[in-house]
Amino acid sequence: MSEAPAAPHTESVDAPAGAGAAARLDLLLVPPRARTGWRVLPARVVAMCAVELQKLRHDRTELYTRAVQPALWLLVFGETFTRIKAIPTGGIPYIDYLAPGIIAQSAMFIAIFYGIMIIWERDAGILTKLLVTPTPRAALIAGKSFAAGVKALVQAVVVIAIAALLGVAMTWNPLRLLGVAVAVVLGSAFFSCLSMTIAGIVLTRDRLMGIGQAITMPLFFASNALYPVAVMPGWLQTVSRINPLSYQVDALRGLLLGTHAHLALDYAVLVLAAALGIAAASSLLGRLAR
Repeated sequence: MSEAPAAPHTESVDAPAGAGAAARLDLLLVPPRARTGWRVLPARVVAMCAVELQKLRHDRTELYTRAVQPALWLLVFGETFTRIKAIPTGGIPYIDYLAPGIIAQSAMFIAIFYGIMIIWERDAGILTKLLVTPTPRAALIAGKSFAAGVKALVQAVVVIAIAALLGVAMTWNPLRLLGVAVAVVLGSAFFSCLSMTIAGIVLTRDRLMGIGQAITMPLFFASNALYPVAVMPGWLQTVSRINPLSYQVDALRGLLLGTHAHLALDYAVLVLAAALGIAAASSLLGRLAR
């Protein structure tokens, strides 16, 4: 006589297996909950920075052409005024004194026209698509502003290399160089937000180009990039004290050259300026997209 068939597994044994299969099936059929609100901010910032790095990797022409102007400032202006000793620099060669100012200037020149990109994205329909995502507007602006900071940071590395070739005595302490990177990114974030704020007001590339060209040199000359604040006339000293570029230059000069600097105040002003810039540009982003 054949053996009796084996008894089927009891329901208590089958239930967990069935529940596990159902759970796995749910994971395949039900998409994960999308991140909303401020949880997308780090991902958005990283994504925007990655895009900018990809652009630089595929097309280095802009990097090379933008290195020409800082090199001329250091070679012509720096070498000449080092020889004539017309500007008091506290005992350091003028070209050394000038180098941090040119780093800040080159970063500002990149960031101040960043609003053109957001106008191009509006014309191409990209901005409208970004605004219908759950990403907060402030996160979009922050991502773009810190992407501009990454782009400016690459430019700063080029300027530092040129300055080193010209014999500028700079520190190579890793912690100080990290502080330099933070100052460059924060300053560039503010100026890119300033550009995007202007873009939200004027709405066209031509107007933005005109205003950007009109304010870049006054911002540069009304800072301590070329000369100490003490030698400025009184009214220009007042302008310099409210100019974020002055605080960025002061931080870079203190970190790279070891001169006296108010680093806590410098970073506080840069962080506050970047935060206010993000808030202002975010409030005008909807107007730009109309």
